[in-house]
Amino acid sequence: MIRAFSRHQLRSLSCARRFSVSQPRSVEFCDSAESALRDVKNGDKLLVGGFGLCGIPEFLIDGLVKKGVKNLTCVSNNAGLDDFGLGLLLNNRQVERMISSYVGENAEFERQFLTGELEVELTPQGTLAERIRAGGAGIPAFFTPTGYGTLIHKGG
Repeated sequence: MIRAFSRHQLRSLSCARRFSVSQPRSVEFCDSAESALRDVKNGDKLLVGGFGLCGIPEFLIDGLVKKGVKNLTCVSNNAGLDDFGLGLLLNNRQVERMISSYVGENAEFERQFLTGELEVELTPQGTLAERIRAGGAGIPAFFTPTGYGTLIHKGG
């Protein structure tokens, strides 16, 4: 893939790079879902983008279904529908654990959770976003007052 930049955009890119504290990284463009997923193996943790069903990586999810990897931990704000999004992985029993902020209308997700087949960690949306941001920045832990003083905090 070749990208073209105007002179103004190049100037902006070079300025941003000089003020960035992170190291430059090489970028690889893949020509297929299979090549993008070549390093994914059983038991991996995947951050799955999108909001609801908008912007989800449909082709990568289809690729994971075809690849057949198992025991995945998926971090996403939702679990998709029965026949779309992460629901496809749930139907194939490829997801062992879900970390999400919204359950949605996925009957298979509900069934697996209620029968103990699926481990679920529900996290408020803002806390989930901060956990991802903090993890990416190398921050191992942070405090949020969500739930403080409630039954959950007190173990009830």
